Amino acid sequence: MNITFSYLVTTFFRCHLSTELGLSPNTIASYSDCMKLLIHYACERFSCQPEAIDLNAMTSELVIDFLGDLEQKRGNGPKSRNQRLAAIKTFFHFIARHVPEMAHANESIQAIRSKRTEHSPPPSLTVEEAAAIIDAPDTDALIGARDKALLQLLYNTGARVQELADITMGDLREGSSPTVTLTGKGRKTRVIPLWQETVDMIKQYVDRREEEGVETQALFCNARGKALTRFGIGRRVTLHASRAASKCPSLQGRDISPHTFRHATALHLVEADNDIGIVKDWLGHADIKTTSMYLEISIERKRKALEKVPPPLGDIPKETPRWKQPELLTFLKSCSEQARYVAQSPRHPPILPRENHNSHPCAT
Repeated sequence: MNITFSYLVTTFFRCHLSTELGLSPNTIASYSDCMKLLIHYACERFSCQPEAIDLNAMTSELVIDFLGDLEQKRGNGPKSRNQRLAAIKTFFHFIARHVPEMAHANESIQAIRSKRTEHSPPPSLTVEEAAAIIDAPDTDALIGARDKALLQLLYNTGARVQELADITMGDLREGSSPTVTLTGKGRKTRVIPLWQETVDMIKQYVDRREEEGVETQALFCNARGKALTRFGIGRRVTLHASRAASKCPSLQGRDISPHTFRHATALHLVEADNDIGIVKDWLGHADIKTTSMYLEISIERKRKALEKVPPPLGDIPKETPRWKQPELLTFLKSCSEQARYVAQSPRHPPILPRENHNSHPCAT
């Protein structure tokens, strides 16, 4: 059988990603977006239809040029570029398993390095800012009661937006220890305890919904009874953050998303001195290194707070002791000065006396 590029692409999506790797629909959709861009680029480059793409033409040089095109024409930043590269590497790992002749091409593609990204702390919220946003919806209307419960649950759980959208009525457990079950990446589930205030808000919303004849298993739904999508939830969070800015000036001009709430929950759990392992499980992180960044952010916030409080005057030395330069640094400084002199006269270097030429510490 002649294995074609088209056959490998369809098998990759139909069997490998969902069945073998067990990736979520959203992750598969992200892989699909990347593959469509790559195929479109290859078709333009080789002036052919997708079905006619030659497998041997899929080289590391093509991938590098494709990534450059994403940055130049589509304006993708380093993070987006690295995500596309990761998807392509997964695809070529799969190809090499089915077409041994592609092993060398796969090796070259796996060697492509990711670009460095700026390490900046994720956007977060203070407790006051989170409260202002949660208090923004008008609960006199059903949609306002829904949004208030949604925002409260988002902050309580630190859920990813898709996890929030996927919650059904069956995922809630009432009683003396109320909980909600979230289904995260790789279809892994975790159980999160709920504040009684969160349970009360959800109950008020569900009761109002039933009174108006809305029947659905989805916890959060739109006016037609359909489950809210991740994009719908994002729009509601942005709307209420904008409204809350009138009462909370620190929110003005900021781009608040559901993931901002997730970062806020994580940071506040860390700052409440919870064990980092508990925070990891709470957020559903696969690697504790991901959770550890909130420790760094927490320490930095405490450091900035400390800088605002001056130390007692009695603790400040009256005279700062002068640092004495070691003799070794003096010697190295003399070497640097001579090196600069040599660099200034490349055509006529200083000629050392013959008897010292080989023994001078800087002659070589």
